[in-house]
Amino acid sequence: MEACKELREKYEDCFNIWFSEKFLKGNNNDSMCASLLKVYTECVEKAMKEQQIELKDVELNYLEDDKKDESGS
Repeated sequence: MEACKELREKYEDCFNIWFSEKFLKGNNNDSMCASLLKVYTECVEKAMKEQQIELKDVELNYLEDDKKDESGS
């Protein structure tokens, strides 16, 4: 979702810092990026709604693709 790209990048930057500087050093408190994740998630949900994309449709397509990969088709 192009509309949320900048928010995704900010969240990913925060996550990468948290992962390398906190999590890998034993601190699993992930609240550092929680507000960024919330804003990014809200943006994706809004964009999906505007594009009339249902999460269940995405999940269904993804699961169908996984089954094809497993069967070798």
